[in-house]
Parts: sequence; C-alpha cells; structure tokens
Amino acid sequence: MQMPIEIERKFLVVGETWREVPAVYYAQGYLNRDKARTVRVRIANNQAFLTVKGANQGARRCEFEYPIPVPDARELLCLCEQPLIEKYRRNILHAGFVWEVDEFLGENTGLVVAEIELPDESTEFERPDWVGLEVTNDSRYYNANLSRYPYIQWQNND
Repeated sequence: MQMPIEIERKFLVVGETWREVPAVYYAQGYLNRDKARTVRVRIANNQAFLTVKGANQGARRCEFEYPIPVPDARELLCLCEQPLIEKYRRNILHAGFVWEVDEFLGENTGLVVAEIELPDESTEFERPDWVGLEVTNDSRYYNANLSRYPYIQWQNND
C-alpha cells in the first residue's frame, strides 16, 4: 500500500479578481505542530476533519485526513495551541487545476495565499494573473507556523 502524498505549491496572491468566487469559512487548530509531523483539526461548511501531515520535503509530504464529527472537532479545537487559524477559502478552477485561495483572518489578517495541488512535482501549470511570488519553501507561510508566529508579527520585517 502506498502512503498518501500531497504535492503542493504555495504563492502569494495579488489583485482582487479572485474575490469573485464565493468563500467558505474555515477554523483550524493544531494539536501538534512539530517539524516532523503536524496534527490538525479543521471545521469547514459543517464538516470536520482530523489531518496528520509528515515533514515537508520541498513541495511533497505525506498526508492522512479523516472525517470526524463536528461536535468532536469543536471540543478538539479547544485543546489546540492558540491562536487558531481562521480564514476564508475560495476554490478557483483555472486551466484544469483547482487553486485554493486562503484569505486569513485574526492575527493573520492581510495575508492571502494560493495553493495548488499537483499530481507530480514536475507537473507544469498555468498561473492565474492573481498569483504572485512563490513561497512554497518559506516555512513562515505554513498554516502550522502561522498559528505560532502570526503574520501580524513579521509582515513588516520583509
């Protein structure tokens, strides 16, 4: 049996045209955000998930995700390290790929990131005009790190 692998690239977002797509509110927290593994609880659209991710190896890492009851997720969010990650997500289809655009709230307000999941690290794709600088290898933009070092703390230090 092959381990599930996530291959994801991450970019900053520019412009405003991505806002035309309806958004879904997400609340998520981390029970563990160790470099070798993260354990995340997420609620979105009356669905909840428990996700375990391995260490990043470039744009690749193992990922296990399981649906859980929403009441359990609410209780687990209370056990998570603070602050929680709150954001609006928009799924935007462009040139055959779904881009997930996350507009962060709370202590990460002002940050907007787009992610694309790819079948292979060498897969070529077309960037929408609202996709800016790639930040795949900048660990500050990982959600687990944004819960530890929110954007508001470092945004003006670039």
